[in-house]
Amino acid sequence: MSERSVSRAKQEKRWYTVLAPEQFDRAELGETPADEPEQVYDRTIVTTLGELTNNASENNTKLTFQVNDVGSDAAYTEFKEHSLTRDYLRSLVRRGASKIDAYVTVLTTDDYRVQVQPVAFTTKKADASQEKAIRKQMVEMTEEAAAERTFEELIDSIVEGRLSSAIYGESKTIYPLRRVEIQKTTVEAHPDEVAEEEATSVDVDEGDVAVDD
Repeated sequence: MSERSVSRAKQEKRWYTVLAPEQFDRAELGETPADEPEQVYDRTIVTTLGELTNNASENNTKLTFQVNDVGSDAAYTEFKEHSLTRDYLRSLVRRGASKIDAYVTVLTTDDYRVQVQPVAFTTKKADASQEKAIRKQMVEMTEEAAAERTFEELIDSIVEGRLSSAIYGESKTIYPLRRVEIQKTTVEAHPDEVAEEEATSVDVDEGDVAVDD
């Protein structure tokens, strides 16, 4: 292909401005090219909270968005994942102290299924029973937070650090803590997917019921 043909092909591509979800104020995430609007769907954009808020201190928080709607010149996204950078998590680890992980799958009030991964860092080495108690506390408080919040409210609570602060306040009475963070949050299923799974489950359960002649 000649240089002129390559140049013409590039010019024929349309550029779409990728926008964050409304809960992140429709901030511009960048641009993406495509020959057809359909090609833009499901593309993912990774950015940092610091880039959205113009606050460099929040660059240790990564946010992943996925395109779910496309307009004439804009691509709209939905929240897909939140995570902390490996370097930041590594900086919290101390020799002779405990790192306590938990994995919690929750359902929000508007039926989004989300996996949340809180992590606690102690000041010194905790024993097994203390680690178990802290992990239980993290799980229970995460479940309670989801049971009382919509999807957007839960994500806001996590990204803004309110959930981790609440867990820290309660868990530090079990054993002295240096830090509590939500290291990762992932959307596992949307409300329509959850409803479909529940309907399928009901069908299977009814099929398993024995009927006497």
